[in-house]
Amino acid sequence: MELPLVVGVDGSDPGLAALDWAVEEAARHGLPLRLVHASLWERYEGRVPSFARERPAGDVLAEHIVASAAERARLRRPEVKVSSDVLPEDPVSALLSAGHEAWSLVVGSRGRGELAGLTLGSVGLGVAARATCPVVVVRGGERNRQGAFGRVVVGVGDLPYCLGTVRFAFREAGVRGSPLHAVRAWRRPTPGHAASRTAGDGTSAHEERASANLDEALLQEVQEHPDVDVTRTPVEGPPRQVLLEASADADLVVVGALRRHGHPGLQLGRVAHTLLHHAQCPVAVVPQRV
Repeated sequence: MELPLVVGVDGSDPGLAALDWAVEEAARHGLPLRLVHASLWERYEGRVPSFARERPAGDVLAEHIVASAAERARLRRPEVKVSSDVLPEDPVSALLSAGHEAWSLVVGSRGRGELAGLTLGSVGLGVAARATCPVVVVRGGERNRQGAFGRVVVGVGDLPYCLGTVRFAFREAGVRGSPLHAVRAWRRPTPGHAASRTAGDGTSAHEERASANLDEALLQEVQEHPDVDVTRTPVEGPPRQVLLEASADADLVVVGALRRHGHPGLQLGRVAHTLLHHAQCPVAVVPQRV
């Protein structure tokens, strides 16, 4: 059975942007699309009594949101198979549960009940930091969301934990017919540090090591995806700043997030956390168990 792409829908403008992005993503991969709207109206308003003529307002709103989203998806991409669910749960729990049987999860940068000034809403943060499958938070400028730049960026971390992230990025670049920009950040050693007493000032050694790490991390996927044009760039600077700058002219930036066994709660890391709040394009977070 083919796993669906799951998108959270709530009727907000960021939610509609996520829906549109998810429809295109499902079409690119040839995947079914599952729309999930999570609402707690049933808990607060109760089930409809047998003598009631009208259904609770929350129920009506939820079904309207889902029906409108499904119609929008079908009009945009008639070839995509669309299903939908209204779940009596909080959004984070519902989406995390749906993620156990999903190709990936797609959410907006914030929801209907969140302040307009938020860089990332609580639902997006909670899902991206705890999901067991890849999560895409749709954010950034309209041109970035619509794929106008034709470029996917991947932040390459330490082996072997970055391999799932690299695999996801190659897959995205492949279905889009876009080049892949693989970035590995490195830092110049501080004066007096042991590393600075190697050949030269240590800069060339650190850059060469970053380049070698890139080659090793990309080797298998390059062989399996010969059609993907790959640019490998070791860049001096903090990883989060390097990737933020790269997101300006990218359609998607892909990063990893370690999930440590026995550590409940949010697990993102500084790089993913920064990108989810400030990137100028959609961000894919690929979890890796350690």
